[in-house]
Amino acid sequence: MPGTSVVGTALTGLTVPEPVLHGSVAEGAGSVPDMAIDVTDATFQTEVLDRSMSTPVVVDLWAPWCGPCVTLGPILEQVVGETNGDVALVKVNVDENPEIAGAFRVQSIPAVFAVHRGAVVNTFIGALPEHEVRRFVETLGPTEEELELRRLIEAGTEASLQQALEIDPGNEPAILRLAELYIADGRSDDALALLARLPETDAVRKVAAAARLSTTPDDDYDVKLAALLDRVKADEAARQEYVDILELMGPDDPRTAGYRRQLTSRLF
Repeated sequence: MPGTSVVGTALTGLTVPEPVLHGSVAEGAGSVPDMAIDVTDATFQTEVLDRSMSTPVVVDLWAPWCGPCVTLGPILEQVVGETNGDVALVKVNVDENPEIAGAFRVQSIPAVFAVHRGAVVNTFIGALPEHEVRRFVETLGPTEEELELRRLIEAGTEASLQQALEIDPGNEPAILRLAELYIADGRSDDALALLARLPETDAVRKVAAAARLSTTPDDDYDVKLAALLDRVKADEAARQEYVDILELMGPDDPRTAGYRRQLTSRLF
C-alpha cells in the first residue's frame, strides 16, 4: 500500500477509515501493560518518525478508560514481540498527547497505525482478534531487499556499506556507519558530503561534529573549550568548533549544560 508523507510531527493527507469501535468503552477498565515504549508529543519525532526510517513502527493509540484498548494491548505486544525486533511497537495515551491524536485524526480508539519510512502504510480501528492482528503485523515484515540491506550494514565494511547505498541511497544507518569509517580514515570531507544526504538529527549532528573536528570524543576538552570561549562571539570558526565539541560530549556529560550556558552568555 503506498505510504502517506509525514512532515514533522504532523501526518498529512492521511485517510482514516470511518470510526468503528469494536466492543464497549468502559470507565475504569484498567490500563494497558507497560511492555512497549510509551510515546509522547515530545518524543514522537524520535521514537516513531526517525525510528521508522529503519524499522516499521506500530503505533497503538489508546486510553486507560477504554475497555477494547485493554483487550487489544496485550495481543499487539505478543504479536509484535514475536517479530524479534523486525517491527517495533509504541503506545500513545491520547488523553495525555492530543497533538499525536490530532495528527492521526483519531475519532475513536483503539486506533492502530503502521508507520514505515516516515509514512503511514496501514491502519485499523477497534480491537481486532489475534489472527487479524497477526495478519496486519505480518505485512510489515522485512522484504528480501530489506534483509539484504540489513546483512550489508551488519557486515560494516566500506565495500558492503557502499553496496547498501546502491540499493538505498538514503539509508541512514548505512550512511552513518560509512561516514564513521571515512572519519577514522582521515576522509572528513567525504564523510561530510555523505552526511549531507540526511536530514539533521542528533545522530547526524554528532557524526558531522566528529568529521569537522577530525577526532573522536575525548574526556579532556576543558582546556580547549576555555580557550575557544573568548573567541566565540567574533570568530565563527571558533564558535562552530565549540559547538562541535559539545555535540561530541553529548547531553549525558555533566559539563555540557554548563558550557552551553557559558556560550549563551558570551553570545547574548
